[in-house]
Amino acid sequence: MKTIIIAMLLPICNTRAAFYLPGVAPVQFEDGQQVDMFVNKISSVKTQLPFDYYDLNFCKPETVESKGENLGQVLSGERTETAGYKLNMGRNTFCNILCIKTNTEEDAKKFNKLIEEDYRVEWKVDNLPVAMMVYDSDPEDFRYEIGYPVGYIQDDGNAQDADGNEDDEDSDGEEEKPRVLKHYLFNHLKFRIMIHADEGFEGSRIVGFEVEPFSVKHKLETEDGGKKMLKTCSPARPVDSTMEPQLTDDNEEIVYTYDVDWKQSDIQWSNRWELYLKSNPDDQIHWFSILNSTLIVFFLTGMVAMIMMRTLHKDITKYNLQYEKALTEEELQEETGWKLVHADVFRPPEGSMLLSVLIGTGTQVLAMAFLVVVFALLGFLSPANRGGLSTALLLLFVFMGSFSGYVSARLYKMFLGKEWRTTTILTACLFPGIVGGMVLFLNFFVWYQGSTAALPFGTIVAVILLWIGVSVPLVFIGSFFGYKRDVIKNPTETNRLERDIPEQKWYMNTLVFMLVGGSLPFGAVFIELFFILSAIWLHKIYYLFGFLFLVMLILIFTCAEISIVLCYFKLVNENYHWWWQAVLSSGSSAFYLFGYSVVYFFSKLDIQWEQYTTVLLYFGYMGLATVTFFLMTGTVGFYACFWFVRTIYGSIKVE
Repeated sequence: MKTIIIAMLLPICNTRAAFYLPGVAPVQFEDGQQVDMFVNKISSVKTQLPFDYYDLNFCKPETVESKGENLGQVLSGERTETAGYKLNMGRNTFCNILCIKTNTEEDAKKFNKLIEEDYRVEWKVDNLPVAMMVYDSDPEDFRYEIGYPVGYIQDDGNAQDADGNEDDEDSDGEEEKPRVLKHYLFNHLKFRIMIHADEGFEGSRIVGFEVEPFSVKHKLETEDGGKKMLKTCSPARPVDSTMEPQLTDDNEEIVYTYDVDWKQSDIQWSNRWELYLKSNPDDQIHWFSILNSTLIVFFLTGMVAMIMMRTLHKDITKYNLQYEKALTEEELQEETGWKLVHADVFRPPEGSMLLSVLIGTGTQVLAMAFLVVVFALLGFLSPANRGGLSTALLLLFVFMGSFSGYVSARLYKMFLGKEWRTTTILTACLFPGIVGGMVLFLNFFVWYQGSTAALPFGTIVAVILLWIGVSVPLVFIGSFFGYKRDVIKNPTETNRLERDIPEQKWYMNTLVFMLVGGSLPFGAVFIELFFILSAIWLHKIYYLFGFLFLVMLILIFTCAEISIVLCYFKLVNENYHWWWQAVLSSGSSAFYLFGYSVVYFFSKLDIQWEQYTTVLLYFGYMGLATVTFFLMTGTVGFYACFWFVRTIYGSIKVE
């Protein structure tokens, strides 16, 4: 699911500070105080399947304690557990032996597989994730990459190309010996922890957590008393990249070691996420996205203004003048266009129950999305609050159930529907059932792979109880109040007999309207969509919620305006079947979204088709995102057209 209202202030769009949950205070560590380190999942953008750190033959403390995760962290596969590293504030240490391990053949295969799939280890200290410094062409220009690789691959230098393809013959036509790929393990870690001491406060605050991994085949010697000491590492001889690396399938003992270097920093605690966010693209790209989207809105606003201020105003004035003069029936019938369908324009559509359910659910989704972006804009869903976005999405959707019940009931009553129980049950169960069924289906494959992304049974039960115990009752409560209200009174009466619809031009086809109507809303958001997909599938940090808020507003205006324009064209051609058209015109942007996700899969993700679980996860969750986006944008289009039709037909005088 990863996560609203005018960037409220342009400074919010540019700021990279204040990314903390309001009310959370920094932790002051006294000199020498123990600092806890937690291991998290190991994950890869190639497989999207996280695993528990201790699933591998890493050093494990005698007692592993799990840190409580919120619902969002569990859904994202995080497993926060205590690590065996000893950190004491301000105390530099070098060449510490963490443990000594021996890999079995099965352990080596596990390491090799995860190294080939580019898995990275994630740790946390004081809620900061560990990161590697990655330098570009400029030595002073670097960025952070969260986590560090399990290891790396190197060949023995014989005869294999860079892609791992063997050369059958050399330049003389003789067969060459194939290269053997060797897997090396990062078993020595240099931790660099930045601290900042503010005047007036005792102790120091942690403002950075960096790691530099090395692969070293350590040599041990035994001193008197049986204590083992390192021959390959000492404070006077630190580990470097020239040392012999450590193979994963080495039959000898593998020694895991680490250094801890505490450094004073000028970085303020409130700005400590800046280096993590620096890895994201420049804000100018977001501004380009906003400019692009704003131009689309201005274009559509101009079209709507032209329709409302010129064409419609002229038509309404002329029609009312004719009505006041009491022209003959033949003279009135000479009129053509939207005015002639006033007695059919509010005729209940086919599938009115499904339409009511979709609009009710879309209202629920729209309210959820709006509140999530607002909370993120205010700092409640910052990167420091891990799992907060997923938790907020789920809880807000549940608590917005009363909106969906109320809206679907009001619409269905306006459509003169009688099966209100069925409508209410569908409103409560249709969309959650689709989402829940897909998640459980995908969860089976993830569970088979042994990934931490598999939902625990207790979490599944908790979510089901949350839905049955909170969401469903709220839907029924909202539906009860919706049916108790008087029926929505439309400005014109509906005839018993339907008016014949003239033959329509080919470009008035619903499919054409969908192609046109969906393109503009998607064009308004596709640049920002790239960053959102990167945050979800490439494990980037998304933090510019001010831009997201602006883009969401632009999306709402674009959906509303394109739906109004296309609805007007339909009515002008005396076609009064606009109800579903209002939903499909703007809602079809969701199909563009799914098409873009396919392009993104092939162009940006390094996922092989053989990894069927990952492929299923990607297209399964993007399918759910498409359905959700359709409900949200289609609902906006429906409300806009409903307001537009009621407004123009309420302005003409008819019997």
